[in-house]
Amino acid sequence: MSCWAQVLGNLSGRLLNVLLAELGRPAGRPFFLRQVALSLRLRKKHQEERGVMKHLPYILPALLLGACGADIQPEEPATPREIHERVLVMDSHLDTPANFSKPDFDILADNPSRIGQVQVDLPKMERGGLDGGFWVIFTPQGPLDEASYEAAKQAAFTRSDDILAMVEAHPDAFELAYTADDAERIVAEGKRIVFQSIENSYPLGTDLTVLEDFYERGVRLVGPVHFRDNQFADSATDLSATDLGGLTPLGEELVREANRLGMMVDGSHAADSAVEDIMEISTTPIVLSHSGVKALYDHPRNIPDDLLRRVAENGGVIQMNALGSYIENLEPPAERTTALEELAASYEGRSPFDLTDEERKQYMARRGEIDSAYPMPLSSFEVFMEQMLYALEIVGPEHVGMGADWDGGGGVAGMEDVSLLPKVTERLLEEGYTEADLKNIWGGNLLRIMRQAEAAKAQ
Repeated sequence: MSCWAQVLGNLSGRLLNVLLAELGRPAGRPFFLRQVALSLRLRKKHQEERGVMKHLPYILPALLLGACGADIQPEEPATPREIHERVLVMDSHLDTPANFSKPDFDILADNPSRIGQVQVDLPKMERGGLDGGFWVIFTPQGPLDEASYEAAKQAAFTRSDDILAMVEAHPDAFELAYTADDAERIVAEGKRIVFQSIENSYPLGTDLTVLEDFYERGVRLVGPVHFRDNQFADSATDLSATDLGGLTPLGEELVREANRLGMMVDGSHAADSAVEDIMEISTTPIVLSHSGVKALYDHPRNIPDDLLRRVAENGGVIQMNALGSYIENLEPPAERTTALEELAASYEGRSPFDLTDEERKQYMARRGEIDSAYPMPLSSFEVFMEQMLYALEIVGPEHVGMGADWDGGGGVAGMEDVSLLPKVTERLLEEGYTEADLKNIWGGNLLRIMRQAEAAKAQ
């Protein structure tokens, strides 16, 4: 019996002892006298017990502490790793599906890490406590004509097929998620969450009914635009084209269709004017799936403080990007610059997005060789955390999350792949953020917005 039970038991046990003592007296005493004596003694002891019980709320702590002081052990605070394991950890931008068709990649194997290219697989997710997230259907921008739209659509469906095939091949490790509740259930069952997202809506062409086809496959987040302006919106990085004024009329219809389906809208890669238009039209909050803050580094892909505050006031969230050249000024090696200039000249200065499929394949192969021979310098974990901490200071933990652009260029020195995500939790705890804050940052904010999109669909 524990000391706690002994102390409480002793209080009532005193009455029982009186009863046993009286009944145990010599039998020569007349029985009725024994009854009278017992009654008197019990009454006296009961009065004493009532006095004790009256003051019990005041004396019990002292009794327990005195009796059990040796047994009281201060509770050990949870370690950062334990807290990291307790919260649901998601990333909103996993470009990993680009690796699924490569013969040297195995999602179940611990593939050699390569910054910006091979950073997510099951062993790394397990070491890093990554429960899953949004696996991206990315399509590069091409010409705005019907033939190109059709080719892009088929490429996007193929990428989605790759995601579905990966999940089907490994049902014990991964599961498709369609709702926020699905995500929580999947994690509880020890598997990894697979939501799908569209980065660049170019493959939809001008037929928005195609978006519903992707929705049925599990797409729950859609971004209108990528590096260049398209039929839906101005791009943040297309500085040479004519300003479309934000969303085009077709882009406005895209947002309304996403709302109707219960799909979240992604403002990353969109020009500030397009982000403003999305917030004006959408009935649910916006998600910036992999963005940064312009106050610390003035890059077109980052957003200014005033717009960030408006995103938060709208209920939205910024998911912090870890692509080095978006978070600090990194000077490329001279050899890299020369090689890239020669590559561009060999295609007469045409953008890779304007090349034929075969030309683009050759271009990207040569670009990969240049990247390997003359890699860009890396940003650092500290610079990434400066971005995240700044965003947290501006809008708070209810509007910040993680979208590091894994396997799509993201990763920094000190956080080269997803196995190192616990470092973020450790640093945030050091900065004074709580476990409740971390639940929001690592996945709660995204799931909140997803539930809002689901509810808006039902209305």
